[in-house]
Amino acid sequence: MKTNYDELIPRGVLFNLKEIEEMMILKVDMAKKLIYNREIEFVKIGKKIHISRATLINFLEKNTIETI
Repeated sequence: MKTNYDELIPRGVLFNLKEIEEMMILKVDMAKKLIYNREIEFVKIGKKIHISRATLINFLEKNTIETI
């Protein structure tokens, strides 16, 4: 069974790191590590870092291991 992240992640264009943590997708520290290592695309608006909904879905799909 494939997880439909499009249904699980709320509608929106950009989410800041705190919002992503509140959705229980990634902890802020892990998101910062992925950003620092250039493993996930981000948008910086002023001093705040945001990740797009499409990027989150793509990241989750790439890193999901399906069961048999």
